[in-house]
Amino acid sequence: MIDRLPALIAALWWGSLSTIGFLVVPMLFAHLATPAIAGNMAAKLFSAQTWLELVCGLLLLTLSRPRGMSKLHPWAQSALGGILAGMLLALLLEFAVAPRIVARDNLRLWHSLGTAFYIAQWLCAGWVLWRLTDKSNRHN
Repeated sequence: MIDRLPALIAALWWGSLSTIGFLVVPMLFAHLATPAIAGNMAAKLFSAQTWLELVCGLLLLTLSRPRGMSKLHPWAQSALGGILAGMLLALLLEFAVAPRIVARDNLRLWHSLGTAFYIAQWLCAGWVLWRLTDKSNRHN
């Protein structure tokens, strides 16, 4: 069971990014009374997503090495870059990009950059999930 935990964590990470970014937030803008209300709610959801992503990344990093060993699991060797890149993108989005979007500072530029970062996070999470479910990476 414990050997499947990293894949479940990666699935949660990728699935939550997919659900929030490609389903929930567009529905907010389609169904809430004003774009301002939808934007405020979207900002809260994206912030929660950042923290979920960081927890998933930290759990994956924690599980990447067998207890008492110095060598990484095979899945971790192939997924480590995606985990770290996704976590870095999440932090940059939360602390560098999102405040500028909320302040409406050059909104077109920062919203475009935020969208690019979010899609890059989604691709990182997808890569990690792909690597974790690759049969050649399951065995030590």
